[in-house]
Amino acid sequence: MAWNDPQWGNKDNRKNSGPPDLDELWRRLNQRLNGLFGNKNAGGGGGGEGFPTGGMAGGGNLLGLLIGALVLIWVASGFYIVDTGQRGVVLRFGKYIETTEPGPRWHLPWPIESREIVNIDQVRTVEIGYRNNVKSQVLRESLMLTDDENIIDLQFAVQYILKDPEEYLFVNRTPEDTVLQVAETAMREIVGKNKMDFVLYEGRADIASQAKVLMQQILDRYKTGISISQVTLQNIQPPEQVQAAFDDAVKASQDRERLKNEAEAYSNDVVPRASGLASRLKEEADGYKQAVIANAEGDASRFAQIVTEYQKAPQVTRERMYLDTMQTVMNNTSKVVVDQKGGNSLLYLPLDKLQQIASQPGSSTSTPDVLLQPPVAATATPPAPVDMRSRDALRSRDREDRP
Repeated sequence: MAWNDPQWGNKDNRKNSGPPDLDELWRRLNQRLNGLFGNKNAGGGGGGEGFPTGGMAGGGNLLGLLIGALVLIWVASGFYIVDTGQRGVVLRFGKYIETTEPGPRWHLPWPIESREIVNIDQVRTVEIGYRNNVKSQVLRESLMLTDDENIIDLQFAVQYILKDPEEYLFVNRTPEDTVLQVAETAMREIVGKNKMDFVLYEGRADIASQAKVLMQQILDRYKTGISISQVTLQNIQPPEQVQAAFDDAVKASQDRERLKNEAEAYSNDVVPRASGLASRLKEEADGYKQAVIANAEGDASRFAQIVTEYQKAPQVTRERMYLDTMQTVMNNTSKVVVDQKGGNSLLYLPLDKLQQIASQPGSSTSTPDVLLQPPVAATATPPAPVDMRSRDALRSRDREDRP
């Protein structure tokens, strides 16, 4: 600097010489930080270097606001919301504290406390014996031994939900693997107690229900916090190596059942008919028996009445019985009796016409009515030949009767 500079000797000449350099800015920043934290002796006394006190106060207020904002953000980070069907698990330095219900919740922010959200309504599925598709088999899990020492290929799925978030998170390390192993163990135990035919056909529902109960008992004993909701049997069949032979056995069994059903149907058709025929014959026999008994009783009663009347009037009763008997006999014969004593010597009777009239329904067949009918003209039908011997006998009788 020249000696004749008009600014020489001015202590504040640095204020008018342009912006300060980087060293000066660094020194001012250190002084402000020292003043903020109460270090009054740092950087010289009496506000050396010409810094105003108002600038330092403004910087402290700004930093305080920044710290306050950070504290608010830290406190606000403790708020969380638990949705419906979920539970919140609060941990303090990694230790379980409480389980919160659905709704807005708050806990001490990290690193003091943390939370875990667990969905207890979600249905989880574990597949045993296959993965995603029954064709992608896992034979190590699906092959099982039955009570009659046969091997079957059984694939099933287990659906479960959570009932205790604390036990689900902290008691068991891998709950999903635990469910898979428990399901496989329980199913092997149940299948090993039953026959092959029972497992393959009629016992599917029973096996599924028994497996569900046994799985739940084992999981409760292990304190997994899991509830089994359903066990579904996807596919049950013999091993692939013996599938053809087993199909033949199944067809034979089906044929046996079919023939058995046909035999039962035939039996159900024939037996009722035979029973009905036997019942009908029995009823007819009973009816015939009752008819014979009734006829016999009626005949006996009629005979007893006739005996009673005969004892009262023997002659009249005898004639009446004779007439009734002759009427019955004459009604059943085709002969016609003609009395020639009181009439003409020759009487033509169309016997064939009389028989036809007598055979017609509704016509009277009694002998007196036939005799009362008028004779038919001789021109209608040629007269029948007359026996000469009977004619001579009649003439002789007439001569004898004359005086």
